[in-house]
Amino acid sequence: MAAVLDLRDVTVRRGQSLLLDRLSWTVEEDERWVILGPNGAGKTTLLQIAAAQMHPTVGSAEVLGSRLGAVDVFELRPRIGLTSAALAERIPREERVHDVVVSASYGVLGRWKEQYDELDHGRAGDLLVEIGISHLADRTFGTLSEGERKRVQIARALMVDPELLLLDEPAAGLDLGGREDLVSTLSTLAYHPDAPATVLVSHHVEEIPPGFTHVLMLRRGAVVAAGLLEEELNEVSLSATFGMPLSLSHEDGRWAARRRTRRLA
Repeated sequence: MAAVLDLRDVTVRRGQSLLLDRLSWTVEEDERWVILGPNGAGKTTLLQIAAAQMHPTVGSAEVLGSRLGAVDVFELRPRIGLTSAALAERIPREERVHDVVVSASYGVLGRWKEQYDELDHGRAGDLLVEIGISHLADRTFGTLSEGERKRVQIARALMVDPELLLLDEPAAGLDLGGREDLVSTLSTLAYHPDAPATVLVSHHVEEIPPGFTHVLMLRRGAVVAAGLLEEELNEVSLSATFGMPLSLSHEDGRWAARRRTRRLA
């Protein structure tokens, strides 16, 4: 069975900037990955390649069994669920939550004259229940809290029954309660046997949901560590990724990190 993502020696350059540096990475369909790294590490660039929205400058990238550059990306993209801040900005604020979700069937943002059948409406309703926001179905997107908007985006991303789910910093901008609600939602999704292969981008180990299986750690466009979460996420790799001495703890399925400080004599 072909991997969901298979990147080999991928390099991305923009002008004089090296965004990704000979990166190789494979994601299988039953895996849940978190990508960690500081600002400028190449996380969003990598996710754009995974979403078939960018081609590598050098190297090969296969997404859902098709090599970028040799496939019509407009046929490939509907098989990928994506949430991002840029996508959220394009959702009309007056749009009903149910319509935000169901309109993913046509790949549009903002309903116009397209028609949806009962199966489409039924799936949208089921997803709102599954994500825990069915009570928001008739609210407009612009009246929601930031945490509620994030969960609506996840329901929308799942509407097309994607083979790959990409989450670009879904907890960014959330308060503590909103973050914990989102982590709980993503944990439930990660444990679901029918959930798609999932990749979550974050700056913070505290945002890693229980149920995620693998970690990819980036610094300056290159891989610091990659593999099983329990094996590769440690103080040495985390400190190298963020360029400072960090302590790491793991309790009740959740991770936490902070800078190590010297004790004064």
